[in-house]
Formats: sequence, C-alpha cells, structure tokens
Amino acid sequence: MSILGADIRRLVADFPVTSEQDRAVQEDFASFFSRDDGPVQRGDGPRHATASAFVFDPTLSRVLLVFHGKGRFWVQPGGHLEPEDHSVADAALRELSEETGIVAPPPGDEYVYDLDHHELSAAFGRCASHLDVGVALIVAGEGGLRLSDESEDVRWWPIDALPDEVPPQFHRRVAHVLTLLRR
Repeated sequence: MSILGADIRRLVADFPVTSEQDRAVQEDFASFFSRDDGPVQRGDGPRHATASAFVFDPTLSRVLLVFHGKGRFWVQPGGHLEPEDHSVADAALRELSEETGIVAPPPGDEYVYDLDHHELSAAFGRCASHLDVGVALIVAGEGGLRLSDESEDVRWWPIDALPDEVPPQFHRRVAHVLTLLRR
C-alpha cells in the first residue's frame, strides 16, 4: 500500500461522524479506499482523490477562494494528489501554494478536515468525480496572493457573504469545517 493510500484510509476511518450525512459520506469514501490504495491519483480512473485547503483568517470570519476556470465557480484551492506528496495534508499545502502563493505550515498530526465526493461537468475532461479531502487551515495576513493558470481570481470572502457562484453543497462544507474548527 502506498503512503497516500494509507493516509486516505486513516482519514476515512477517523472521520468525525456527527450526522447521518457524515456517516453516508464516510461509507462512500470507504467503498473506494477500504481494500487497497483505491483511486489515489488522476491516472487511477475517472473517480479519484483530490486534496484541498479550506483557508480561514484567524477570526474565522473569512475564507480564501479561487475562481476555478474549468468549473466556473469559486472554490477552495485544491487539486490532484501527486506521487511526491507524502500525505493528503502535504498535497493540500502544495495546491494552496501553487494556486494562491500562500505557503502555510503543516497543520500537525491532528487536524480538521472534510470529505466530499462530487460529480464533475464535462469541462473536467476524463475526470468524472473527485473524492476530495479538504484540510482546514488558519492563515494570518493577506499579502502575496497570486493567480495560477487554473484560476481567474483569488480573494478572501466574508463567511456570511460568500459568492453566488459556488459548487453544490459548498455552504454546507464551509459550515461543517467551521463547526469542527470551533470545537
């Protein structure tokens, strides 16, 4: 088993289930990652893992979002796992740096995260769905934001005034991560 496969299996097994919806998400992820590495990388099939970073300011009143060119929506920075990633958190930090210019420290062994399996439009090519593990981070400061080739804009948004153009279930995901962070 690969390091990334083992990390995803651990995260799925340890996912904090607080509702029936959480249990359903955990069971869905377990169906992909319970017996072997599962679809860890893009080449493992049209349904595969991704890592993302829910980045909040220290007051937990703003979240950093990028406007995704293919999806045509605002979303947390993230993307595919790469062979050089040593963990899902490592992949989320790499994607955050690539897509926004922010270099954040690793979140430590115990961190808040979210699981979300979402279908994708034809704009994503052969990717049919992503099994996303969203890692929560708190970052001070606003300086140094930059765009990547995949994004058209990057900015901080107030939690209570998120943009209209977000993926389905995005508001729920942000609220869930914030609830876990505030514990």
